[in-house]
Amino acid sequence: MTINVGDKVPEATFTPFGPDGPKPVTTAELFAGKTVGLFAVPGAFTPTCSAKHLPSFKEKAAELKAKGVDTIACVSVNDVFVMKAWGKDQGVGDDILMLADGNGDFTRKVGLEMDGSKFGMGARSQRYSMIVKDGVVTSLNVEQGGEYRVSSAEYMLAQL
Repeated sequence: MTINVGDKVPEATFTPFGPDGPKPVTTAELFAGKTVGLFAVPGAFTPTCSAKHLPSFKEKAAELKAKGVDTIACVSVNDVFVMKAWGKDQGVGDDILMLADGNGDFTRKVGLEMDGSKFGMGARSQRYSMIVKDGVVTSLNVEQGGEYRVSSAEYMLAQL
């Protein structure tokens, strides 16, 4: 079952790479008392994700924060080291929190898993974005098929 607007995000643990290495962060820690602009991609270093999706949030980070977003977070079913390397490659710095959902636990719990087996990628996340305020989803934008439109930073900005 897919998460909906008005639902509380499920309990799960992500792994970002911090100054002291990988350090788990729970959804409770990430979302409590904050407005989070979260977007998910099928894979780090993949064409649309690297050429459009992540760059749109990097480019619009200041505008999103000016409209009340405390944290911009990117989620992918990749390991923490891949997410660290991708963030470095894309020059995200402190603008975007790169969250590894290595086992896909969060992705499954929100009901937005996709089968990327025909591309040799296994279980991955669908492309989507959501605005989460104090742990509750206030906006959810899931792409259909291979599209890239409603999960962009520009679309999220229009919703704030």
